Amino acid sequence: MKKLLVLVVVAVFTSAAWAAGDRDKVVDRVEGAATVLDEIMAAPDKGIPEEVIGSAQCIAIVPSMLKGGFIVGAAYGKGVVTCRTDKGWSAPACFRLEGGSFGLQIGGQAVDLVMLVMNDNGMRNLLSSKFKIGADASAAAGPVGRHAEAATDWKMRAELLTYSRARGLFAGISLNGTVVKQDRDDTRDFYGRMISFRSILTGLVPPPAGSEPLLKAAAKYAGVTPAKTNASEVTPAPTDSMPAR
Repeated sequence: MKKLLVLVVVAVFTSAAWAAGDRDKVVDRVEGAATVLDEIMAAPDKGIPEEVIGSAQCIAIVPSMLKGGFIVGAAYGKGVVTCRTDKGWSAPACFRLEGGSFGLQIGGQAVDLVMLVMNDNGMRNLLSSKFKIGADASAAAGPVGRHAEAATDWKMRAELLTYSRARGLFAGISLNGTVVKQDRDDTRDFYGRMISFRSILTGLVPPPAGSEPLLKAAAKYAGVTPAKTNASEVTPAPTDSMPAR
């Protein structure tokens, strides 16, 4: 009996340590996303134009995607996204990218990806928890530079603007065919239970510990005043009540 009790105690502590380790990985990803945004915006002549990021409804970042490189037609990465709400920027939601075809080939180096949701249709696709770029949501390579008055795609047509950074170069990139979907495992690790994209990104869930770097960076570069959006008109689903792992 005593041995059994010891085994149970060890198993409980091991499970807790494992869960804490998984959460730490997500926190590191949130911090990495904030660092990517800080570094990109530190060089405005080669970064995201102020008008563009200031009009974005959501900011999604995949830091250090596929270390070791990737080839055309083989994409995979994990990231976090935050959206504007009436209360400021939402808690981070975890997502993953799968499949698709990139507009260029990069090998042997980490690639940072940034996606900006620019309008109501893009927001609705994001809240669905799964969509395909180029099929469900139109996307365009985002303009780069200090200002973007001459570029009309970001104002008129594109639901998503996409960027990549590799080998010190930052530029718009095509992500057509890539599937974006909620990462349920990372969501459980970060929040302790499963919560829907909609509940997180519409502001129904308070930001957990570890969210601060990304939300601070989003507010710094994109402002805290909510951009015009119909997201608040979409009836939010109730917070999921699935038990923690």
